[in-house]
Amino acid sequence: MQKTGQVERTIDREFTEEETKYKTYEKEVEKLQKEAKAYLDSMRAMAGSQARIADTIDKFYGSADRTSEGAMAANAYKRSVDELDSSINKELDAPYRTCVLDPLGKMNAYFPVINDTISKRHKKMLDYDSARSKVRKLQDKPSEDTAKLPAAQKEFEDAKEVYEFMNEQLIAELPQLLDLRVPFFDPSFEAMIRIQCKFAEEGYEKMGGVQRYFQESIRNDYASGQLDAQVEAVLEEIKELTICATQGS
Repeated sequence: MQKTGQVERTIDREFTEEETKYKTYEKEVEKLQKEAKAYLDSMRAMAGSQARIADTIDKFYGSADRTSEGAMAANAYKRSVDELDSSINKELDAPYRTCVLDPLGKMNAYFPVINDTISKRHKKMLDYDSARSKVRKLQDKPSEDTAKLPAAQKEFEDAKEVYEFMNEQLIAELPQLLDLRVPFFDPSFEAMIRIQCKFAEEGYEKMGGVQRYFQESIRNDYASGQLDAQVEAVLEEIKELTICATQGS
Protein backbone atom coordinates (compact mmCIF):
# COMPACT_ATOMS: atom_id res chain seq x y z
CA MET A 1 0.00 0.00 0.00
CA GLN A 2 1.03 3.60 -0.59
CA LYS A 3 0.02 6.46 1.68
CA THR A 4 -1.41 9.46 -0.18
CA GLY A 5 -2.55 12.27 2.07
CA GLN A 6 -4.72 10.64 4.72
CA VAL A 7 -5.66 7.55 2.67
CA GLU A 8 -3.47 4.50 2.02
CA ARG A 9 -3.68 3.49 -1.62
CA THR A 10 -3.67 -0.15 -2.66
CA ILE A 11 -0.76 -1.14 -4.90
CA ASP A 12 -1.25 -4.44 -6.76
CA ARG A 13 1.92 -5.14 -8.74
CA GLU A 14 0.50 -8.27 -10.34
CA PHE A 15 -2.44 -6.35 -11.77
CA THR A 16 -0.18 -3.49 -12.90
CA GLU A 17 2.03 -5.93 -14.79
CA GLU A 18 -0.92 -7.56 -16.57
CA GLU A 19 -2.49 -4.19 -17.36
CA THR A 20 0.78 -2.98 -18.92
CA LYS A 21 0.94 -6.05 -21.17
CA TYR A 22 -2.69 -5.57 -22.15
CA LYS A 23 -2.20 -1.88 -22.99
CA THR A 24 0.76 -2.79 -25.21
CA TYR A 25 -1.37 -5.39 -26.98
CA GLU A 26 -4.20 -2.87 -27.43
CA LYS A 27 -1.86 -0.38 -29.11
CA GLU A 28 -0.41 -3.09 -31.37
CA VAL A 29 -3.83 -4.24 -32.58
CA GLU A 30 -5.01 -0.67 -33.19
CA LYS A 31 -1.83 0.01 -35.18
CA LEU A 32 -2.23 -3.25 -37.11
CA GLN A 33 -5.80 -2.36 -38.05
CA LYS A 34 -4.71 1.10 -39.22
CA GLU A 35 -1.83 -0.26 -41.32
CA ALA A 36 -3.92 -3.12 -42.74
CA LYS A 37 -6.51 -0.62 -43.96
CA ALA A 38 -3.75 1.61 -45.34
CA TYR A 39 -2.41 -1.40 -47.29
CA LEU A 40 -5.76 -1.97 -48.99
CA ASP A 41 -6.13 1.76 -49.72
CA SER A 42 -2.60 1.76 -51.19
CA MET A 43 -3.40 -1.21 -53.44
CA ARG A 44 -6.50 0.57 -54.72
CA ALA A 45 -4.53 3.79 -55.27
CA MET A 46 -1.75 1.90 -57.07
CA ALA A 47 -4.24 0.10 -59.33
CA GLY A 48 -6.00 3.38 -60.09
CA SER A 49 -2.72 5.15 -60.95
CA GLN A 50 -1.59 2.18 -63.02
CA ALA A 51 -4.87 2.24 -64.97
CA ARG A 52 -4.52 5.97 -65.70
CA ILE A 53 -0.90 5.51 -66.80
CA ALA A 54 -1.91 2.63 -69.08
CA ASP A 55 -4.71 4.69 -70.60
CA THR A 56 -2.35 7.58 -71.34
CA ILE A 57 0.33 5.30 -72.82
CA ASP A 58 -2.25 3.56 -75.00
CA LYS A 59 -3.44 6.90 -76.38
CA PHE A 60 0.16 8.10 -76.79
CA TYR A 61 1.23 5.14 -78.93
CA GLY A 62 -2.11 4.82 -80.69
CA SER A 63 -2.00 8.39 -81.93
CA ALA A 64 1.38 7.69 -83.56
CA ASP A 65 0.97 4.29 -85.24
CA ARG A 66 -1.54 1.69 -84.05
CA THR A 67 0.16 -1.05 -86.06
CA SER A 68 3.55 -0.63 -84.39
CA GLU A 69 4.87 -3.07 -81.80
CA GLY A 70 4.85 -0.28 -79.23
CA ALA A 71 1.15 0.46 -79.88
CA MET A 72 0.24 -3.22 -79.61
CA ALA A 73 2.25 -3.53 -76.39
CA ALA A 74 0.58 -0.41 -74.97
CA ASN A 75 -2.86 -1.76 -75.81
CA ALA A 76 -2.02 -5.14 -74.27
CA TYR A 77 -0.68 -3.35 -71.19
CA LYS A 78 -3.92 -1.37 -70.86
CA ARG A 79 -6.04 -4.50 -71.09
CA SER A 80 -3.90 -6.28 -68.49
CA VAL A 81 -4.02 -3.33 -66.11
CA ASP A 82 -7.79 -3.01 -66.48
CA GLU A 83 -8.15 -6.71 -65.66
CA LEU A 84 -5.90 -6.29 -62.61
CA ASP A 85 -7.92 -3.30 -61.47
CA SER A 86 -11.10 -5.37 -61.74
CA SER A 87 -9.36 -8.26 -59.98
CA ILE A 88 -8.58 -6.06 -56.97
CA ASN A 89 -12.27 -5.38 -56.45
CA LYS A 90 -13.32 -9.01 -56.92
CA GLU A 91 -10.45 -11.11 -55.58
CA LEU A 92 -8.61 -8.85 -53.14
CA ASP A 93 -11.00 -6.28 -51.70
CA ALA A 94 -13.81 -8.51 -50.43
CA PRO A 95 -11.66 -11.42 -49.16
CA TYR A 96 -9.21 -8.99 -47.52
CA ARG A 97 -12.04 -7.25 -45.70
CA THR A 98 -13.61 -10.52 -44.59
CA CYS A 99 -10.43 -12.31 -43.53
CA VAL A 100 -8.22 -9.45 -42.30
CA LEU A 101 -9.99 -6.16 -41.62
CA ASP A 102 -13.18 -7.56 -40.09
CA PRO A 103 -11.38 -9.77 -37.49
CA LEU A 104 -9.15 -6.83 -36.54
CA GLY A 105 -12.21 -4.64 -36.17
CA LYS A 106 -13.95 -7.21 -33.99
CA MET A 107 -10.91 -7.52 -31.73
CA ASN A 108 -10.65 -3.74 -31.41
CA ALA A 109 -14.33 -3.59 -30.48
CA TYR A 110 -13.58 -5.50 -27.26
CA PHE A 111 -11.08 -2.95 -25.98
CA PRO A 112 -13.61 -0.28 -24.89
CA VAL A 113 -15.48 -2.94 -22.89
CA ILE A 114 -12.28 -4.19 -21.24
CA ASN A 115 -11.12 -0.63 -20.55
CA ASP A 116 -14.46 0.13 -18.93
CA THR A 117 -14.00 -2.89 -16.64
CA ILE A 118 -10.50 -1.67 -15.74
CA SER A 119 -11.90 1.79 -14.94
CA LYS A 120 -14.60 0.26 -12.75
CA ARG A 121 -11.96 -1.79 -10.95
CA HIS A 122 -10.04 1.42 -10.25
CA LYS A 123 -13.14 3.12 -8.84
CA LYS A 124 -13.88 0.11 -6.65
CA MET A 125 -10.30 0.17 -5.41
CA LEU A 126 -10.75 3.82 -4.37
CA ASP A 127 -13.98 2.88 -2.56
CA TYR A 128 -12.13 0.03 -0.85
CA ASP A 129 -9.25 2.29 0.22
CA SER A 130 -11.63 4.95 1.46
CA ALA A 131 -13.70 2.44 3.48
CA ARG A 132 -10.55 0.97 5.02
CA SER A 133 -9.33 4.43 6.00
CA LYS A 134 -12.69 5.24 7.57
CA VAL A 135 -12.55 2.08 9.72
CA ARG A 136 -9.04 2.87 10.93
CA LYS A 137 -9.98 6.41 11.87
CA LEU A 138 -12.90 5.14 13.94
CA GLN A 139 -10.64 2.57 15.57
CA ASP A 140 -8.02 5.21 16.38
CA LYS A 141 -10.63 7.74 17.57
CA PRO A 142 -13.77 5.89 18.64
CA SER A 143 -17.02 7.76 18.07
CA GLU A 144 -19.57 8.36 20.78
CA ASP A 145 -22.03 6.69 18.38
CA THR A 146 -21.13 3.03 18.81
CA ALA A 147 -23.05 2.08 15.66
CA LYS A 148 -20.63 3.94 13.40
CA LEU A 149 -17.76 1.44 13.61
CA PRO A 150 -19.86 -1.69 12.79
CA ALA A 151 -21.47 0.20 9.89
CA ALA A 152 -18.04 1.28 8.62
CA GLN A 153 -16.72 -2.27 8.92
CA LYS A 154 -19.71 -3.58 6.96
CA GLU A 155 -19.09 -0.96 4.27
CA PHE A 156 -15.40 -1.95 4.20
CA GLU A 157 -16.14 -5.68 3.84
CA ASP A 158 -18.60 -5.02 1.02
CA ALA A 159 -16.14 -2.74 -0.79
CA LYS A 160 -13.33 -5.25 -0.29
CA GLU A 161 -15.42 -8.11 -1.72
CA VAL A 162 -16.37 -6.16 -4.84
CA TYR A 163 -12.84 -4.86 -5.44
CA GLU A 164 -11.14 -8.22 -4.94
CA PHE A 165 -13.62 -9.95 -7.23
CA MET A 166 -12.99 -7.48 -10.09
CA ASN A 167 -9.24 -7.42 -9.43
CA GLU A 168 -8.88 -11.20 -9.45
CA GLN A 169 -11.08 -11.48 -12.53
CA LEU A 170 -8.86 -9.07 -14.49
CA ILE A 171 -5.63 -10.67 -13.27
CA ALA A 172 -6.93 -14.06 -14.41
CA GLU A 173 -8.52 -13.07 -17.73
CA LEU A 174 -6.17 -10.43 -19.16
CA PRO A 175 -3.41 -13.04 -19.67
CA GLN A 176 -6.00 -15.38 -21.23
CA LEU A 177 -6.94 -12.66 -23.71
CA LEU A 178 -3.30 -12.22 -24.70
CA ASP A 179 -2.81 -16.00 -25.00
CA LEU A 180 -5.71 -16.12 -27.49
CA ARG A 181 -4.21 -13.49 -29.79
CA VAL A 182 -2.10 -15.97 -31.76
CA PRO A 183 -4.87 -18.51 -32.55
CA PHE A 184 -7.18 -15.57 -33.29
CA PHE A 185 -4.84 -13.87 -35.78
CA ASP A 186 -3.33 -17.01 -37.35
CA PRO A 187 -6.13 -17.44 -39.95
CA SER A 188 -6.05 -13.72 -40.82
CA PHE A 189 -2.27 -13.74 -41.23
CA GLU A 190 -2.42 -16.81 -43.50
CA ALA A 191 -5.26 -15.28 -45.53
CA MET A 192 -3.33 -12.03 -45.94
CA ILE A 193 -0.29 -13.90 -47.31
CA ARG A 194 -2.43 -15.97 -49.68
CA ILE A 195 -4.28 -12.91 -50.97
CA GLN A 196 -1.02 -11.03 -51.57
CA CYS A 197 0.55 -14.05 -53.30
CA LYS A 198 -2.46 -14.48 -55.58
CA PHE A 199 -2.45 -10.83 -56.56
CA ALA A 200 1.32 -10.81 -57.15
CA GLU A 201 1.17 -14.02 -59.21
CA GLU A 202 -1.71 -12.70 -61.30
CA GLY A 203 0.12 -9.43 -61.89
CA TYR A 204 3.29 -11.25 -62.92
CA GLU A 205 1.34 -13.48 -65.30
CA LYS A 206 -0.44 -10.57 -66.98
CA MET A 207 2.69 -8.41 -67.28
CA GLY A 208 4.52 -11.46 -68.66
CA GLY A 209 1.92 -11.56 -71.43
CA VAL A 210 2.72 -7.97 -72.35
CA GLN A 211 6.44 -8.75 -72.61
CA ARG A 212 5.92 -10.92 -75.68
CA TYR A 213 5.33 -7.75 -77.70
CA PHE A 214 8.94 -6.69 -77.10
CA GLN A 215 12.01 -8.15 -78.74
CA GLU A 216 13.99 -10.67 -76.72
CA SER A 217 17.10 -8.54 -77.09
CA ILE A 218 15.54 -5.75 -75.01
CA ARG A 219 16.10 -7.65 -71.75
CA ASN A 220 19.80 -8.05 -72.54
CA ASP A 221 20.05 -4.43 -73.62
CA TYR A 222 18.48 -3.36 -70.32
CA ALA A 223 20.88 -5.51 -68.30
CA SER A 224 23.93 -4.21 -70.20
CA GLY A 225 22.85 -0.58 -69.95
CA GLN A 226 22.33 -0.15 -73.71
CA LEU A 227 18.78 1.08 -73.23
CA ASP A 228 20.12 3.98 -71.18
CA ALA A 229 22.46 4.83 -73.99
CA GLN A 230 19.56 4.66 -76.45
CA VAL A 231 17.51 7.07 -74.33
CA GLU A 232 20.47 9.45 -74.06
CA ALA A 233 20.89 9.35 -77.84
CA VAL A 234 17.25 10.33 -78.37
CA LEU A 235 17.62 13.13 -75.80
CA GLU A 236 20.57 14.46 -77.76
CA GLU A 237 18.43 14.53 -80.91
CA ILE A 238 15.73 16.42 -79.01
CA LYS A 239 18.29 18.96 -77.86
CA GLU A 240 19.18 19.60 -81.51
CA LEU A 241 15.64 20.78 -82.24
CA THR A 242 15.39 24.51 -82.46
CA ILE A 243 12.40 24.73 -80.15
CA CYS A 244 14.37 22.83 -77.47
CA ALA A 245 17.63 24.71 -77.83
CA THR A 246 18.73 26.96 -74.97
CA GLN A 247 18.35 30.57 -76.06
CA GLY A 248 21.05 33.06 -75.20
CA SER A 249 20.11 36.14 -73.23
